Amino acid sequence: MQLSALKNIGEKREKEFMALGVKSAEDLARYFPRAYLDLTSRSLLKDAYHNDVVLIAAQVNRVQGSPNPKARLKIVRAFCEQDGYPFTIVWFNQPYVANKLKTGEYLFYGRVRNEFGQRTLINPTFEPLDKNEHLKGIIPVYSLKGKLTQKVVRKAVQEALQKVNIDSLIPYPLQKKYGLPSLARAYYEIHSPSSSYNIDKAAERIAIEEYFLLISAFKMIKGGKEDARLKKYSVTAREVKAFSERFGFEFTDGQKRAVNEIYENLHSPTKMNRLIQGDVGSGKTAVALCGIFMAVKSGYTAAYLSPTEVLAEQNYRILQKYFPDYRIGYLAGAMSAKEKRLMKEALKAGEVDILCGTHAILQGDVEIPSLAFVVCDEQHRFGVAQRNALSEKGEGADVLVMSATPIPRTLSLIVYGDLDITTITDKPKARQEISTSIIPESRYEDMLDYVEREVRSGKQAYFVCSKIEDDEEGELMSVKELYDELSGRLPTVRFGLLHGKMKEKEKAEVMAAFKNRETDCLVSTTVIEVGVDVPNATIMIIYNAERFGLSQLHQLRGRVGRGSEKSYCFLLMGAETESAKERLLTLKGTTDGFKIAEKDLEMRGSGDFFGTRQSGKMLTDIKNLRYSTEVIFLAKRLTDEAFEGQFDLDEVRDAAIRKYDALKDVVLN
Repeated sequence: MQLSALKNIGEKREKEFMALGVKSAEDLARYFPRAYLDLTSRSLLKDAYHNDVVLIAAQVNRVQGSPNPKARLKIVRAFCEQDGYPFTIVWFNQPYVANKLKTGEYLFYGRVRNEFGQRTLINPTFEPLDKNEHLKGIIPVYSLKGKLTQKVVRKAVQEALQKVNIDSLIPYPLQKKYGLPSLARAYYEIHSPSSSYNIDKAAERIAIEEYFLLISAFKMIKGGKEDARLKKYSVTAREVKAFSERFGFEFTDGQKRAVNEIYENLHSPTKMNRLIQGDVGSGKTAVALCGIFMAVKSGYTAAYLSPTEVLAEQNYRILQKYFPDYRIGYLAGAMSAKEKRLMKEALKAGEVDILCGTHAILQGDVEIPSLAFVVCDEQHRFGVAQRNALSEKGEGADVLVMSATPIPRTLSLIVYGDLDITTITDKPKARQEISTSIIPESRYEDMLDYVEREVRSGKQAYFVCSKIEDDEEGELMSVKELYDELSGRLPTVRFGLLHGKMKEKEKAEVMAAFKNRETDCLVSTTVIEVGVDVPNATIMIIYNAERFGLSQLHQLRGRVGRGSEKSYCFLLMGAETESAKERLLTLKGTTDGFKIAEKDLEMRGSGDFFGTRQSGKMLTDIKNLRYSTEVIFLAKRLTDEAFEGQFDLDEVRDAAIRKYDALKDVVLN
């Protein structure tokens, strides 16, 4: 149903909703609240903590408008009392409050500021206590854009719920067997909750439905991917063992197991579709190179796909080092038209044994006639359809995807449902643990002096912050501002600057200069988060660390500690909230990425966890829902029983095609 079929949604408002990604009445019903205002109980202000959001009833004794009407910042103050406890309420740039608020009893809802034991409410909403119409119950809060207001969205959502059909795709006998409540009722509760308990139950019911559909789609993909093997590999285990010795270190047990599983896949009756999941520094690249060797030694061509040109060039040099007897090709967007044409001609003529590159490899005019083995590095940057597009360039090609982004073991079967999984949990013995410290502002200058001393002794360091440009509020330091400040503070240190808005060629040049020790320190955004390998870099400094997710911080930390030297990670906090401290202390206490991922899941909930980059776009519409991992396991049981039983799953299939657009070209046809 079109949005325009709803009351009060004209052409202009329809465009505003579409900017939120809401294109139909069905989308509107699925536009879940990002938070709730719980106005079911009132608080005593004297017992509230700093940054608490509270609902209080209080007596207004006096209201003071801004003393200078021409001042840029207009301030209104209300002098209040609650059960004999005097306090002040402050509104910034809301001068109309002075005329609207009179002496008397009011309800206030807002955030507490506690400075030197004196509590203040900042910019609260309010209404007279004897006319309590709005500040009651549990009120949904939606993400907004443009001129949309909470009132407009709430009203539109309620109308959409009345007009769209919300039917479960789970076969009714299974719904009955597992006692699943009504899906339509869950939608009503999530948008108009009668209690916090019902919010949680509604979120769980909706999540079960989502995962049932997602796992069903993966089952369809996996069933179609178990194709008969077309490429016969002649490489022997002894030859693979000899190749592994080129690396100059003994493989860990995890690496050996991974290589053995790849070897067994390649000599099995069906083609391979495998994920190697390993923590930063676990040696996944060496495993992938062993797989590539199995292909080229058997007379076939292999391809190595990387998400960025910085990583692609790094992998190209690695391939040249370990495959000196083979012809290595390179294809990336920054190459000239002539270079691309010549490379495509060489590929078509069979003059390349291993092709390394970026998304440019996926172009339709890139032909690789004898392609047998495909490696996708950092798989979370590529969708299912992209992996498929590359593997189909070689009929029956085997696929190996790699991820250094740890996902809790309990959830990996869901995220990587179309893949067989190998997890490498150990690390090469030569690598030392990275020491992690939380640096208070008082120790900042000491830390910079330490970096300067380390640089003089030949070491290198990363300085990472989250923004590229200066922000108007001045809350966050930009990477350019940081670069200028550090260059002035440490004039003897050679700094490089790297960020996502630079052209790929510029990025590659900056990284090459850093790797070749032409610069001592790299000031960067999170563009260096994944895969960049500079063994001589031993210090990682992260500004405003509380603004990053745990898994992302772990990835950034993994850029150091890649050589045999002791490495350090320094976390600088901009806002010291309790949750931020807990997250950073977790990172400080362990370097095990899987433990960190489990903690991340515990702290943020499955909904937030799967709303991250790790799941692509497949679950972003339920990222605001909170539910336990048990929900996911129940959905998997339901899916297994649905596919094993005599149920008509045509509606499930059609819904999967509609919902998971990226899967249309894979197998759902």
